[in-house]
Amino acid sequence: MIIGILKEPLGEARVAMLPEAVKTLLSWQVEIWVEPGAGFAAYASDQQYIDSGAKIHPREKILKDSDLLLGIQALTQAEISTSKSDAVIMGQFNALYNPDLTQYLIDQKRTAFSMELVPRTTRAQSMDVLSSMATVQGYKAVLMAADLLPRFFPMFMTAAGSITPSRVLVLGAGVAGLQAIATAKRLGASVFAFDVRQAAKEEVLSIGAKFVDVEGAKEDKGAGGYAVEQSEEYLQKQKYTIHEHASKADVIITTAQIPGRKAPILVEERTVHAMKAGSVIIDLAASSGGNCALTQPDQTVIVNGVRVVGVGNLAAQLPQDASKMYGKNYLNFLKLIIKEGKLDLNFEDDIVTGTCVCHDGKPVNSRITQMINA
Repeated sequence: MIIGILKEPLGEARVAMLPEAVKTLLSWQVEIWVEPGAGFAAYASDQQYIDSGAKIHPREKILKDSDLLLGIQALTQAEISTSKSDAVIMGQFNALYNPDLTQYLIDQKRTAFSMELVPRTTRAQSMDVLSSMATVQGYKAVLMAADLLPRFFPMFMTAAGSITPSRVLVLGAGVAGLQAIATAKRLGASVFAFDVRQAAKEEVLSIGAKFVDVEGAKEDKGAGGYAVEQSEEYLQKQKYTIHEHASKADVIITTAQIPGRKAPILVEERTVHAMKAGSVIIDLAASSGGNCALTQPDQTVIVNGVRVVGVGNLAAQLPQDASKMYGKNYLNFLKLIIKEGKLDLNFEDDIVTGTCVCHDGKPVNSRITQMINA
């Protein structure tokens, strides 16, 4: 069986697998082809892949002859059409947000797995690319904010007087939020955090931040750790409480997202206008609409001296470790579908079924099926 590792498009510095992961995969009785330059942006040379046991081949040949194609960003429809008809295609297609590509894969009777669909279960934790990349994003978001903020994060006692610590508010205490909280604390900021899930409160307090509590939140244990849509009464209380805390913040990091839906607006326009000039908002939910009413994806908007940064692929800014983590997630998932050097798609396994977009012209993931039938 031939596994192809593709070079990512311009702007994506990560690679699906670094040479160290390739070496592990080769021990499974498979052949690995790597596109020239696939790892350059992550500081992995073609020679390193060759030394690990892989072969270097042009993109066209890899698309045409591979039995399993590994990438991060989605292939184009034209590239999918040139790949083997029975090849398994894997990446992060954002299948719930990209219905045209999802429908194309179904119409072409392709087999595709989208790694953002990995179930949020204990058994699947080691395969969860969203959690891995959220760790990178939460860390990098705070460093970006610290770089943009015109003042220090920590408190200083100096001969020139005392410097009070910056006040950081993190909205959403999932993986990205908790990493942002921990990083901001390490930098010496005074950190506050909000999440609709009461289960997050203990985690927030355990790493030294103060929890912003809004009573009456609706929770769903079947939501895989994500927030769920709330009642209008709760949303009004939430808006008031967040406005009060956000207007005093020097930095706001927003991370709240709902799978398959537009991100909830947590920071209103009036709140941005109430913030101090020089304050910074880093919106990690920009790709799904943003948690701030003024967020523009991949752009920085300045309003009354407040920077609203709509970040996109922040994980690509730490390509070495992000690629290492992504490759490990891939290896753990591939253990489920590769047996004795051959593909073995066991659709009785809930992780395999949950991650599969479609197979033989039919949607497999239950949310994909609902979207197609809606």
